[in-house]
Formats: sequence, structure tokens, C-alpha cells
Amino acid sequence: MKCASESDIILFKFNFRLSFCVHLNMKKMFFIIFLSLIFSCNKENKTMVISQNKTGIIATDKPRLEINYSNYYKEAAQYCKTNKLNQNKFILIDLGVHSGYKRFFVYDFKKQKVTKSYMVSHGCGDNQWGRTTSKEKPQISNEFDSHCSSLGKYVILDRGVSQWGIKVNYILQGKDKTNSNARSRAIVLHSWDAIPDNEVFPEGTPEGWGCPAVSNVSMKEIDELLKSNKKVLMWIIKS
Repeated sequence: MKCASESDIILFKFNFRLSFCVHLNMKKMFFIIFLSLIFSCNKENKTMVISQNKTGIIATDKPRLEINYSNYYKEAAQYCKTNKLNQNKFILIDLGVHSGYKRFFVYDFKKQKVTKSYMVSHGCGDNQWGRTTSKEKPQISNEFDSHCSSLGKYVILDRGVSQWGIKVNYILQGKDKTNSNARSRAIVLHSWDAIPDNEVFPEGTPEGWGCPAVSNVSMKEIDELLKSNKKVLMWIIKS
């Protein structure tokens, strides 16, 4: 039997170590790839809430709270009956809802359900006009030059000409102490080019000087509704 030379032994040891290192590095590489796949899957499987949007889908980590307005519907029905207002429809606006969501609701008394919902702005208050600074916590006031929205019940009155949006507005008569200055503050329902048609959460809706402003597309629908339904109640709340 031929004995291995010293050089053969050295070469064998080198090849063995090289093979071992390559095998070890391959194991490390596979382990790293495995961990990457796990983290990737976890990221993709993260629970997300999808906001319904006709022009797209906005994924958010913050769920939208479902609010029960049944007591408001009942009180509105009684108020309209007592004050001889329109008993077919009424409008509820909830400024307690993030402005990136639809929060202008048309309620049908006969069908006992919300038939339409729209985006709507609120007043900017001390913040800059046209921004979305108070999208989660709007300032509320009935004072002159406050640039704030006012809570309370309004009666939607005459149709007029606006310098905004589709050039149509509706006079709002405040019926509570909290919105008694609405007419003298020139608070009206109108449209504004800056208001989106669909939900934009987590972004907000641009803020004006206190008027409930909707999108041009929304106002066309609301205008048709109000032309055929007079003395409609609009109730602005903050849930």
C-alpha cells in the first residue's frame, strides 16, 4: 500500500476545512433566508382595516368606530314633528368623527335608515384656513370671527347663490343657543372644490371658516334632495 505523502495530507486537510466552511456558510445563508421569509410573512399578515373608497382603498391601522345614532334619529323625528319640519329626511353631521371619514348622513324617516353619506368640512378655528390641522379634534364655537363650527339643530332654508363650488348654497337657521349666530355669521351649506368625494383617512378634509362644506359632486346630489324637500332639519353633533 502506498503511503500518503506529507503534501497529500496537508492538501486533504485544506480541502476538508474548505468543504466544512462552505457547508457551514450555506447553513447560515439558509437560516438567514428562512428568517427573512418569516418576517416578510408577518409583515404581510398584519391586521389592517380597509376603508371603503370608490376611487381606491386606503389601508389603516386604526379601526373606524361604529357609532349608534338611533337615539338621535328618534329625537330628530320627534323634533321635526313638533316643529312642523320635513318628516321625510333629515341630515346628521357628526364632528366627533375624524374628518377623513364620511360623517354627513342623510337619514330617511320612512325607510328608517341612512340613504346617503358624504364628506364634510368643519371650521379651522385658530388654525390656518384650508389645512387639516384639527382633523381629529375640531374647535367648536358660536362666536363671531371664531372660524369654528357650531353644534346644534339647524333648519335648512332658502337656496341661494354661492361664490364657492357649484355656486349653490343653502341658508342655515340655528335653533339652539349653541348655534344662534349662524345666520349673522353667514354660516351656509355649500360646496368647495377642495373637499374630496371619498374618504381620505388618515388624511383629513380641508377646513374652512365654519360652514359645512361638501364636494361639488356631493352638492349636486344634496341640491336635488333639498329642492324637493323643504325645511329639512340639519343636526350637527360631536359624538
